[in-house]
Amino acid sequence: MENEATVSASLTPEEIKNAVCRELDERKAVDITVLKVTDLTVIADYFVICTARSNKQVKALAEYVGEKLEEMGTKVLRTDGVAEGKWAVIDFGSVIVHIFNDDTRVFYCLEKLWTSGDNVEFYPAK
Repeated sequence: MENEATVSASLTPEEIKNAVCRELDERKAVDITVLKVTDLTVIADYFVICTARSNKQVKALAEYVGEKLEEMGTKVLRTDGVAEGKWAVIDFGSVIVHIFNDDTRVFYCLEKLWTSGDNVEFYPAK
C-alpha cells in the first residue's frame, strides 16, 4: 500500500515544482509565480500560482497538470474547485498548485499573504 511519503519518492519538491511550471506554461497559463514557503508553513515547500484566461481553462489546466504529474510518478493527493473553474487547487504534498481565473486571483492575492520578501520566483514564459 502506498503512503504519502513514498508517492513522490521519484521526484524532489523542486523537481515537482519545475514540472508543474513547465506543464502550466505549455498549456498557456499566465503569470506563473512560485512561492517557496518552506520557512513559512509546514503544509508544503512550494506554492505555484498561475492565472487562466477563462473558467474552462482553469479546469483544463488542473486536469492536465494532475495527469502529467501522475504520469511522472507524483500522485495528486487532493483537488478542490476544479469543477467551478474559478480557483482550482491541486495538492501534490510538497507542492500545492493554485490555478485562478483573473478576478479570483486579484481578489485573493495569495502572493501578498505568503510573501516574505525573498521567496518569490517568476517563471519565465516561453
